[in-house]
Amino acid sequence: MEWTDEAIVLGVRKHGETTVIAELMTRARGRHLGLVQGGRSRTMRPVLQPGNSVRATWRARLDEHLGQYRIEPLKSRAAELMESAHGIYALQTLASHLRLLPERDAHAELFETLAIVLDNLQEPDIAAELVVRFELAMLDELGFGLDLTACAATGSRQNLVYVSPKTGRAVSHDAGQPWADRMLILPSFLLERELARIESASLEDIEAGFELTKHFFWRNIHGPRGLEIPSERESLLKAVRRLMTKENHP
Repeated sequence: MEWTDEAIVLGVRKHGETTVIAELMTRARGRHLGLVQGGRSRTMRPVLQPGNSVRATWRARLDEHLGQYRIEPLKSRAAELMESAHGIYALQTLASHLRLLPERDAHAELFETLAIVLDNLQEPDIAAELVVRFELAMLDELGFGLDLTACAATGSRQNLVYVSPKTGRAVSHDAGQPWADRMLILPSFLLERELARIESASLEDIEAGFELTKHFFWRNIHGPRGLEIPSERESLLKAVRRLMTKENHP
């Protein structure tokens, strides 16, 4: 068995003296593990840093085997990501979410979304917004997608400001006002679902976005599986909050 695919490095772990097990998010085969001979060498260590894009050729006698990778560098992002706390925590949060997916289960659209997010993590507000958008994409892939296009009560597409914590559907201001204290806030940046339109979000909207996706991850995924929400996610929000507060109050 052999195939070649574009991939993004999620992590590596030691396996013997010179070999590592590389965890990659591939375009066509999803999250996929494999051995890299010489993966701890001076040449390969910079290539196998989380966040980097690589071309991976996988070989094994049988499809169910762990197999071996031959890795070629395509795009290096790791050094830039490691320059900031929010970059590190964002990368760790994304990798933790991707580990919720079954291994070798294809998610081509999620791969494309991951690449866009990783290419735009320089500014803390944009990084936080993109992580929330990635989390919405993850919820979609896992079968728990939210419907933020129209009011669940009236069908209106205007003045959407809430999300029902039960149904995951948007609710307009007037329809949701009587139950406002029970509703989740719909941040304005999520009304435009196109990832390509990256705009600066307010800290208030970012915090609302993190609370929104956290609720549905916990209710539908982490809670039922007996898992904790990744601690790196809260660290990311704290780093973003600190930087944005500093910018607004120099």
